[in-house]
Amino acid sequence: MGQTLTGLLTSVRAIAGRPGTPPRARPGGGPDPELLAALRHCGDHLADLAASGPLTDARRTRLIASIGALTTACSTPGADAFDALLRTGQQALDSGGDAGARLALALADEATVLRARSKGAWRLRGNALDALGRSEEAITAYERHLALQQNAAASRDVERRIATLRAAGDRIDEALALVGGGEGATGAGVDAGAVRLSRHLPAADALAAFTELVRLRTAERGAADPAVRRLAALYAEHRRLSDRDPMADPLLGGAEPIGVPGLRRFLAGRTVCLVADTPHTAEQEQRPGSSLAALIGGYDLVVRCDAVRHAAPTARTDLHAVTLRGDSPWKGPRWDRRATARLVFGDPLPHWRLALRSRLVPGAQDRIGDATLRRPLHDPALLAEAAADADEPASTAFTVLRLLDFLGTPARVDLIGFEGPAALPPREREWIGARTGRTDDTAVRITLR
Repeated sequence: MGQTLTGLLTSVRAIAGRPGTPPRARPGGGPDPELLAALRHCGDHLADLAASGPLTDARRTRLIASIGALTTACSTPGADAFDALLRTGQQALDSGGDAGARLALALADEATVLRARSKGAWRLRGNALDALGRSEEAITAYERHLALQQNAAASRDVERRIATLRAAGDRIDEALALVGGGEGATGAGVDAGAVRLSRHLPAADALAAFTELVRLRTAERGAADPAVRRLAALYAEHRRLSDRDPMADPLLGGAEPIGVPGLRRFLAGRTVCLVADTPHTAEQEQRPGSSLAALIGGYDLVVRCDAVRHAAPTARTDLHAVTLRGDSPWKGPRWDRRATARLVFGDPLPHWRLALRSRLVPGAQDRIGDATLRRPLHDPALLAEAAADADEPASTAFTVLRLLDFLGTPARVDLIGFEGPAALPPREREWIGARTGRTDDTAVRITLR
């Protein structure tokens, strides 16, 4: 990949020039200046990727392939490179991170100059601004897309996103009015200059300012103050809107979306067991009168993970957790095992949403974890750990254990059957061993809480 990446970067530089060089006239009617500018942006991004070391991320590999296709289109006389430009922008967005979103925005800017009436270009620009947390600018771009879009059905998701972004901004406006501050002002009673909150701030900055405003006002007046309670409610609504649309999704089949507070309530005071999916455990669980079946039946909540191949279809499952692995968008069998609640772990957010809509089975779950629970190990609002090595991602069982331990509301958490082929990786066993209360060899049970 290193030679391929270097060769592609050389080709891009040969066509578009290096950073800071003015557009040069090309003989024979070469690419438009906007396409050359787009290629220079791609060259800058490729140079950063080359400096970051070996590439193992499939999303970045697809982006590099897309840049190669754009380079070929720009170097082919008479070829229309516009579609390749939009595809490269979308791949940049799908690659994740601020760098990918910035590249997508740069390509979208060139595309809107090249074709000002392209609904695809304006939607790409809106998506890129949205990913960067620039909500008000994203709304403007989305509205330009809607003005050009003739198919009403195709624009409903954009309309929902606009409504979500506006609702999140409205919560900020109401919070400012509640504390006596104007747009971008500090709240009354809060130290001047300590908090500057505005709906025009980037999403991450607005969230940090909102968090600090709630903290300061709570410290000043106490949590029992009615205005503080309303401020906290507005903050919670803003957090929820930041991760998911406010409208119910009919494709969830009537399942209730739950976030961190809802999951805490679901687990509170209950005994929980995670059951490994092994032939031996499944056979013992199905055998009438077996001690293991009686043991599992005595827990308030039974948790199973990923594709359950050995347990009977009717085996009790109160919480099913699954991790989306491999290349995105993720495809696979639908989740038809009946469960009271289902948690789906995955990133990036757009592909996580797509997986839910395509793989959830209506009626197969009463509750579904919302976007605030999709990456508990790395979410700054939860465990906030650095991303794990891509070659050794956390197992689903370990992710569930860490989440339950963090929430702290279950009365007890046990693992059953996680030995032999079902044993967790050494790093995860080490974490469990440091927190094990006791073990039960006869039931192959490990008690954490």
